[in-house]
Amino acid sequence: MSEFAFEIALCAHLEREREAILARQLGTSCHGNRVMDVVVVEPGADFAARAAITPERVPAPAIESAVGPGRARYWKDAFDIHPDRAESVVERAVELGFFERERRNGRTYVRQTARYPEHWFGSLVGIENKPDLGRPGDLETQLRKDVSLGLLDRVVLATESHVTGAHLNRIPEAVGVWRFHPETGEREVIREAEPLPAEEPGIDVLERRTARADVAVTTAAEKRRQRRRVAERAYGKGWRTYDFPDCAEIEAAERFDRGGLPYCAWKGRIVDPARECGPDCGGYDHADAPDVDQEGERAAGQPWDPDPAGKQRRQSGLDRWG
Repeated sequence: MSEFAFEIALCAHLEREREAILARQLGTSCHGNRVMDVVVVEPGADFAARAAITPERVPAPAIESAVGPGRARYWKDAFDIHPDRAESVVERAVELGFFERERRNGRTYVRQTARYPEHWFGSLVGIENKPDLGRPGDLETQLRKDVSLGLLDRVVLATESHVTGAHLNRIPEAVGVWRFHPETGEREVIREAEPLPAEEPGIDVLERRTARADVAVTTAAEKRRQRRRVAERAYGKGWRTYDFPDCAEIEAAERFDRGGLPYCAWKGRIVDPARECGPDCGGYDHADAPDVDQEGERAAGQPWDPDPAGKQRRQSGLDRWG
């Protein structure tokens, strides 16, 4: 099974198992380029307030700006970024219903429609997928980066391979290990993940060479900001980020009591539509793509609201300012 198929099968399993936000392929470093396969965002005390704003990602500069829910601010005074970028952020925030704007003497002023809830998410769990431990690639280096930075509360390695003592000795002790069987949905915890110091400063490993490693010291404040950005991206993105191909052999498989997995009857397995499907495939049979309600599937399995009250404000804002 490909890593993509393993990944989405695991996401479907976890979605059934827990009330959390799941997303795939998110950047989880402050200064480097680390991308985590799956991030699980546990809801926090103010989760309902975040869900009421918008089902999409709120731009980080909008959240980090000086715009609040009280007195409206002149938009150019509220951002510490290039004005062109700030203007696009304002447009997007208004479109989402997170900002509302008004005109005074030819100037545009903005305010938040609702205060952004800082405590909407709890713990962040990162999952690195490596179905075949016989081909580990840079696995050890990647996991050591995660532990050194400590951006996430816990990190887990998920594999389909038999896990030996030698495997466990090659990865940091703090990293948990799961053995997951995608065809059956069975998940065995080989080793529990240990909590990482997410609220303390960390070391972001930028590049590791044979004799040295380039690093950046990351403050606790930088980590808090990046944790919020990761959680916000996860909320807006989810894990069903693929389109179903226009092929009669593709069906939306019901696996782990959750639909929306691209299963190919000709290949007899879950496939990666972006890489494996199309006219070059020997089993390709042109037809309309399956009619799959990806938003509905996500809303049924995650505490994510595709149509919150905030969307009504967004529509009224578009009518007013379109």
